[in-house]
Amino acid sequence: MSSDRDKIEHQQLTLLKTLIETCQEGNKFWQQRLNACGVNAQIESLHLFSDKMSFSTKTDFSTDQSDTPPYGTNLSYPIEQYNRISQTSGTTGKVIRWLDTAEDWQWMVDNWKIIFKSAGITYTDRVIFPFSFSPFIGFWLAFEAATQLRCLTIPAANLSSILRLKMIIENCVTCICCTPTYGIRLGEIAKQAQLTNDLSSVKVMILAGEPGGSLPETRKMLKALWPGVNIIDHHGMTEVGPVSYQCPAQPGKLHILESAYYAEVIDLENQKPVSVGVVGELVLTPLGRLGSPVLRYRTGDLVKLGDSPCLCGTNEITLEGGILGRSDDMVVIRGVNIYPSGIESVVRQFSEIVEYQVIISKQNTLTEITIDIEVLPKIDNSDVIVAALVKKLKDTFSIRVNVIVAPCDTLPRYELKSKRWQRV
Repeated sequence: MSSDRDKIEHQQLTLLKTLIETCQEGNKFWQQRLNACGVNAQIESLHLFSDKMSFSTKTDFSTDQSDTPPYGTNLSYPIEQYNRISQTSGTTGKVIRWLDTAEDWQWMVDNWKIIFKSAGITYTDRVIFPFSFSPFIGFWLAFEAATQLRCLTIPAANLSSILRLKMIIENCVTCICCTPTYGIRLGEIAKQAQLTNDLSSVKVMILAGEPGGSLPETRKMLKALWPGVNIIDHHGMTEVGPVSYQCPAQPGKLHILESAYYAEVIDLENQKPVSVGVVGELVLTPLGRLGSPVLRYRTGDLVKLGDSPCLCGTNEITLEGGILGRSDDMVVIRGVNIYPSGIESVVRQFSEIVEYQVIISKQNTLTEITIDIEVLPKIDNSDVIVAALVKKLKDTFSIRVNVIVAPCDTLPRYELKSKRWQRV
């Protein structure tokens, strides 16, 4: 093991012991679990912690909040010490509330500062947040991190996309924070309004909220809509905070912020650690969020473990291709495992397709998949696009996928997380 890895793991173990001690002192949710697993603050190694400590899941926290409303028992301190509330988006189940102390919130803001700095953002930048703020943690942390970095920080909630584009132009914005979906949408509107050339001040686009920012096809589409802009991927979750930053040397790879997280990648079947190059589920233990702790949280995010050390020089864990999808989003069609990122990587190869939606249905006990697409208004030969997409999907997945052309502007548009996969 390299000395750098030794240093990382020594720091993680030190922080983990503090986390466990905090849980033992006053957190009802974790006191029982720690005792049941025989884990205490004298734990001798990260390996032993992984061997002995059970996993936690979204269902655990949802059930806890249902049994003890409204916030559950996963609180390490008296309620008066908490001054922030967030909640999950509800994309994959019941909404869960999350409380943070001022110290925990600042810990997450500091992690976002690392993400900004890795993207080259400094106090000279002007950063815009073109979406409606909500209880979803989203870019709230990024907004405060940009403010603390002394960037000119521009909220753009409750505005049309055209007005947001005008704000970007008038304020000479250099960085946009948004989802991959909205980055594409905003670029398309700029193109239609013939504003693309006026957006030359934008140098960086930081993406989060959904897979896509590390997909080559999605990145290619974004770069075509935003010429000269550096596309930066990142991911995080309400339950754990901001987790990763894009490799500065190799776009399409993410590194875990291991100064803040103890991360594991496990096999979906046997829950054992996977080898480099193997897809598994990301398991996270945030090491500095003490007020509402999470230990060995099964995120549901599917990732492929990369080589370490990375070409960029870091020894932090590498995720090849970023977040590949979610375990609960996978569908099996005639024996083939299909993930949203797989469909997106094919659809985004067609610049004529401006939006799409995936319908999952049951027909005679068999699971079927249909893709509704919208094409550019000027396209007269949509049948050719459909035939080409059907062929590409069959070549990729070895199954035939039904593709239907929807009328222009009838499919949903999204500012935050897209919900393109619909089960009926």
